[in-house]
Amino acid sequence: MSRTESNAERFGEAYYARYYESKETRVYGKESIAHLARGVTEMIAWYGGTIHSVLDVGAGTGLWRDWFAANKKNVHYLSTEVSEHACKKYDHKLCDISVWRTRERFDLIVCQGVLPYLGDDAATRAIENMAAMSNGFLYLEAVTKHDLEEVCDRDFTDISQRARTARWYRTRLDRFFTPLGCGLYYAKNGPLTFYELEKA
Repeated sequence: MSRTESNAERFGEAYYARYYESKETRVYGKESIAHLARGVTEMIAWYGGTIHSVLDVGAGTGLWRDWFAANKKNVHYLSTEVSEHACKKYDHKLCDISVWRTRERFDLIVCQGVLPYLGDDAATRAIENMAAMSNGFLYLEAVTKHDLEEVCDRDFTDISQRARTARWYRTRLDRFFTPLGCGLYYAKNGPLTFYELEKA
């Protein structure tokens, strides 16, 4: 994304068609997100957590929200997006996590594929804002420099994302969250405790 390109231009109809809607080129589909959402929520239940509210940062086509609507109907779910196109098409709240924060607290925050699109300062603020709104768990996916070079399938991955090190993210996340592995984190000010080897 160029520095002069707006979010509306960058994350418009063509972007969503390429990375979300086309079965041939999308990164994830309904079935894979269902596996992920089930795994995350079951691990939270295993740890003794409860989910009454979820904040979805960068909700895309709303696959997480749709899974919760089908499987955990009593959960309050707020899906947000920086893309005006996605908000109109998939009914999300238009928000930029790098500048937006609400007083509401969420038992689970989902942030999948958002931070690598933000500049360093904006990504740092986004982590701080999510921490301020966290009442417990964070599920975070952010591809790193190593991932882009060694792991990601370039036929399906938007390689224009910022290539930061894992250390860059961990340094900022560690101020607020305990890493539990597999992308799951827990707020350090939360009441739950974990066995030593459960923590990454």
